[in-house]
Amino acid sequence: MLVKIYSAAPVGIDAVKVTIEVHSKPGFDFMLVGLPDVSVKESHERIIAALTINGMEALHRSYTINMAPADIKKEGAAFDLPLAIGMLAGGEKLKTKLLADYMIMGELSLDGSLQPIRGALPIALCARKEGFKGLILPSANAEEAAVVDGLDVYGLDSLLDVVHFLNGEPKDEMNPEDKFEPTHVNTQALFDELAFPADLDFSDVRGQFKVRRAVEIAAAGGHNMIMVGPPGAGKSMIAKRIPSILPPLTLEEALETTKIHSIVGLTNKRKGAGSALIVERPFRSPHHTITDVALVGGGTNPHPGEISLAHNGVLFLDELPEYKRSALEVMRQPLEDRHITVARTKETVDYPASFMLVAAMNPCPCGHYGENNPAHPCTCTPAQVHRYMSKISGPLLDRIDIQCEIEAVPYEQLKDTQPGESSAVMRERVLKARAIQTERFKHSKLVHCNAMMNAKMVRQYCVLDDECDKLLELSMTKLGLSARAYDRILKVARTIADIDGSENIQKKHILEAISYRSLDRNTWAG
Repeated sequence: MLVKIYSAAPVGIDAVKVTIEVHSKPGFDFMLVGLPDVSVKESHERIIAALTINGMEALHRSYTINMAPADIKKEGAAFDLPLAIGMLAGGEKLKTKLLADYMIMGELSLDGSLQPIRGALPIALCARKEGFKGLILPSANAEEAAVVDGLDVYGLDSLLDVVHFLNGEPKDEMNPEDKFEPTHVNTQALFDELAFPADLDFSDVRGQFKVRRAVEIAAAGGHNMIMVGPPGAGKSMIAKRIPSILPPLTLEEALETTKIHSIVGLTNKRKGAGSALIVERPFRSPHHTITDVALVGGGTNPHPGEISLAHNGVLFLDELPEYKRSALEVMRQPLEDRHITVARTKETVDYPASFMLVAAMNPCPCGHYGENNPAHPCTCTPAQVHRYMSKISGPLLDRIDIQCEIEAVPYEQLKDTQPGESSAVMRERVLKARAIQTERFKHSKLVHCNAMMNAKMVRQYCVLDDECDKLLELSMTKLGLSARAYDRILKVARTIADIDGSENIQKKHILEAISYRSLDRNTWAG
């Protein structure tokens, strides 16, 4: 007997349909083909235990199972459930009428209960795209998958529940009226309900008016930034509050962000009402010991890295010189292209990586270089300072639009009991600037803010008068800036003009934008 079960395999941040063909005949063999990995091959033992414990010994037959297409690697225990259902159907222990209507995924425990899987949202999107009526998966993943409209999602707790459902039987034999019901989620209502301001607020920050201004400009235009200053000046505190002034995620961005986190299993760790959909902009802060692959993504079986998990949000790298040079250098291409391509011998996957890079570092190994504080004199030699700064390559620093020095907060400002300007007030100005940019780039699907402008757009939207042009030429020559720095100065100036509500870039906008390129590494290092 031949039966077909339908499931899906994650590829990149999406999923592709997998057809599981089960042929059974008298005998005792088990053959699994179609490029399964070790964890999929091990499913045979889990399935035997689950079926035996639940009184469904349907394995006194010979099974040949093909997982098509054979050129896509199938990995993980999420294929346990469709394989078990296929074996039951092949052994004529299960009705096959509904098998063509549903995509099935789930990991089996030895007692037959269903464990949560990764990639529930991409799998649900795949099921809808392929025209399936519904999706059967573990109950822990039901709300996440039900975010997809036009698909009946059944979150079930055990293999027995799945068998009862496919046979058209009630959940409880003792209660025939207790029928299986699909999980329903009003995606837009859930999105509106969960879109609340972040807990961290800029009102907690004392002083640092210059840095707050730089952060506001960075948020308004989506620019990368770096803060350089002594320990305890508030670099990390400020960085953690940047998401609170960024524009809220759109529903489309929320779904895309949730897909990425779902693929790596992070949505399974979220609890409460917000577990089905990520509505806050991500803030990722990996430790400086992170490897190249963990940062950008990849591996033997490619998975998204931190830069993709920060997509549509903020990637914060604290103590930047402590990161491995190789890890930092691999970020150069994603910073420009806003996506990362991972190429392997048998497959190539693309991951989105449109994030706002925020970095922080000390000015020297001891952290007190240039600080006018007799209590903490710098103990580093010029050579040590230069060597420390040289850990950050010129090409990487060139890709950071806003470079800002931060000083220690004076005691008078620390003891001030009056709260600083709140995130809500700052966000209003950011939103007004972003609204101008949304109108400016309304005909482009790939560009949403000034930082994303390509060279052609820079020439179109960042036109300078003669006075501004001469000022920028003088600064470029004097500071020895690159052509990339020229474009980035213009982008930052355009953002500053948007915050001011100015149609044209003025001299003051150019001057302020140039001031954020002042971290000349050679001069800085003495």
